[in-house]
Amino acid sequence: MRFLRRGLSGLFLIFLTLALLVMAGQTLRDAVQDRMSRDARMPEARERLFSVNVTTAEAADVIPVLTAYGQVQSRRTLEIRAATGGTVQEIAPEFVEGGSVTEGQVLVRIDPAAAQDTLARAQADARDAAAEARDAAVALDLARAELLAAEDQTALRERAALRQRDIAARGIGSDAAVETAELAASAARQAVLARRQAIAQAEARLAQSETRQERAAITLAEAERRLEDTVIRARFSGVLTGVSLVEGGLVSANEQLGQLIDPDSLDVAFRVSTAQHGRLLDPQGRLADLPVRVRLEAFGMDLLSRGRLTRDNATVAEGQSGRLIYAALDDPGGLKPGDFVTVEVDEPALSDVVRLPGSAMDSAGTVLALGEGDRLEVLPVTLLRRQGNDILVAAAGLEGREIVTRRTPLLGAGIGVRPLRATDAPDDQALAAPAAPELLELTAERRARLVAFVEGNTRMPAEMRSRLLAQLQADRVPAAVVQRLEQRIGG
Repeated sequence: MRFLRRGLSGLFLIFLTLALLVMAGQTLRDAVQDRMSRDARMPEARERLFSVNVTTAEAADVIPVLTAYGQVQSRRTLEIRAATGGTVQEIAPEFVEGGSVTEGQVLVRIDPAAAQDTLARAQADARDAAAEARDAAVALDLARAELLAAEDQTALRERAALRQRDIAARGIGSDAAVETAELAASAARQAVLARRQAIAQAEARLAQSETRQERAAITLAEAERRLEDTVIRARFSGVLTGVSLVEGGLVSANEQLGQLIDPDSLDVAFRVSTAQHGRLLDPQGRLADLPVRVRLEAFGMDLLSRGRLTRDNATVAEGQSGRLIYAALDDPGGLKPGDFVTVEVDEPALSDVVRLPGSAMDSAGTVLALGEGDRLEVLPVTLLRRQGNDILVAAAGLEGREIVTRRTPLLGAGIGVRPLRATDAPDDQALAAPAAPELLELTAERRARLVAFVEGNTRMPAEMRSRLLAQLQADRVPAAVVQRLEQRIGG
């Protein structure tokens, strides 16, 4: 009985489990059918607002700045050459690389012995020519006096012959006397011709002596110049470069001994595009007299010089494009020929323009403006200039509008935004302000090492050297200056 009771209990539990499983399956099937028969319900969408920085477009008169890169050149350079060959007898102490000389200073003396001998011979030849000219003049005077005497004698002989003919016509004289008188007159006339020939020869001798005297004077002047050429002087005050000469060396004629550069007469040559060149012309089509700023970065400090546009190249070199422009520097301020510098030219002022960040405009020449309901509008603009990271556009249709300063692919026409203005974030100016240069406190050994390097660098301009030494003597030194100096010395 116990076995039967347990068996029936087990069967009951099995059937109960199966019934529960069937009920669960039926419930799951009904739930799936009910879910599939329902209509799809979409969640309510909310518009996404993007935060954008905006700036108010304000029209103003702006002076565009054209930026280019050029090279400093000397406007006044002289090649020092030996006009005559010989042995170098004397060299000025300043005739070295980088030496400063003054106008008229003697730089080099070449052995003048050969030139002095040539000058002495030329002087002797000149004295001989002068003596010959005096002799020729005296001979001409004597020949003219002899001609006068011969003419007087001829006149006497003619009168004697005429008298003998008269006597013979009266039957008193003889024919032989007449013939003798006529022969004497003929001989007198022949003597006049001889004297005239002597005068012609004396005049030719005088002309030849004058020519010889002129040749002697030319030779003498040339000898004097050759003697003067043995002394080489500075044509103007300047600095020497390319010096390659030692005392006692032998130089040949026209050999280059160095170059003399005027450090106060410098130009900067820079190349611009044809369009940029057109903006620098005046109404007459000539290069306008515009101010120029030249900047050279060195050791964390900028060497700044000012000047003005002076001229442009007459032709375009083969293989080049654009235009080559020259500007004269008013004060070089430590610049040297050969320096590569940044050139900034103030163009003629533009009126009624708006300055915007360059990221505000896309490639199609449009900007996004804030419209009604803080929704964006697309506005076309006319680009006038690019100024570094900014752009200058025409103010027509933009003045007073709030412009998005930075375009992104997510922004477009009709999109709602949350504008961020400069007045909404007063701390932005403090964040945008340039950080003060980092200062370092140097140890005595480190400071002495840097000072010794600056003092021993002879190629550094004196003005820059003095400024660096003043900075190094301070308690705290800019980190950029220290880094640049240590890079130069391998620190």
